[in-house]
Amino acid sequence: MTKPNVLISGASVAGPALAYFLHHAGYDVTVVERAPALRDTGYAVDFRGPALDVLKELGILTELREHDTRMGGTTIVDEAGNEVVQLPAEAFGGELDVPKRDLTRILHRLTADDVEYLFDDSITALTDHGPGVTVEFEHHPAREFDLVIGADGVHSNVRRLAFGPDGDALRHLGMSGAGFSTANHLGLDRRGLMMPGKASILLFSTGPTEPLTVSLSFATASPALDRLTRTEQEQALRDAFAGYGWEAPRLLTAMSEADDFYFASSCQVHLDHWHRGRVALIGDAGYCAAPTSGMGTSQALVGAWTLARELSAAGGRHEIAYTAYEERLRPYVLENQAAGRQAAASFSGGEAPPAIS
Repeated sequence: MTKPNVLISGASVAGPALAYFLHHAGYDVTVVERAPALRDTGYAVDFRGPALDVLKELGILTELREHDTRMGGTTIVDEAGNEVVQLPAEAFGGELDVPKRDLTRILHRLTADDVEYLFDDSITALTDHGPGVTVEFEHHPAREFDLVIGADGVHSNVRRLAFGPDGDALRHLGMSGAGFSTANHLGLDRRGLMMPGKASILLFSTGPTEPLTVSLSFATASPALDRLTRTEQEQALRDAFAGYGWEAPRLLTAMSEADDFYFASSCQVHLDHWHRGRVALIGDAGYCAAPTSGMGTSQALVGAWTLARELSAAGGRHEIAYTAYEERLRPYVLENQAAGRQAAASFSGGEAPPAIS
């Protein structure tokens, strides 16, 4: 009997986790990733609540604990660098914090022998013709799949192809910003420093000899800056931080020299349904709660585990499985999205956007 085959777009966290569970449920799994190789960047990610149970199911919880950053608290300072208050580690971290590069490397190793990975490629067209989905790729020949799952982030290519333009699905939370690393000139040792406000600075390091991770955020009316060039994004940051003291001038200089600079706006994804026909979405692609929620990685893992479990329980009948997956997961997602909106408002000094049902 031929195994049902599934294509997953995205090889970060949700994609490989889902690939692992589906392979063990009897699926033939392919993962396509537009990056040329496994990504080796990203902040430390934290896990809370049910995500720890998923890590146990994956069999990697003990190994990940060996990579725990064991971050301490964060000192809040004013624009002159004067200490305002000390926050405990729990304010920004979860029950377990690990560098994202370690998580993605472990997930890839866990699945590499059983799952086909297509790096340096992306989906260009999806045709759901009832019995299956015809998938066209940028580089590989077109192929047929029984199911297609988008695990490709907040600006999901699969979502755009299957659901159409984002429209109101992508909700801006009033913040944009950049992240990069630089020399740890402050000697931070498993601690953070934060200057909140309309333009905010968050700095942390996992050790005195480790790089300083920098996040510069500022209030914006839309995510339009995401589409600009790096030069234009850097100028927007200089404009936002003009006149600020403390570490701002030094960090703006370091920003231009960083080779791991990235820019993103804080957004949420809201959809009435996370599936259409044989195509479904997991993680940020379907229900991003925004980085301010602190739940992105946990939500990705729980979403992958829930979808795989429902597909297995439904005997591969995707319509039943997709519906059950949404019903089971949506309360958890709504709670995380509410937290993301509230945190975005507290960082920027504004009011939280209204709740969305």
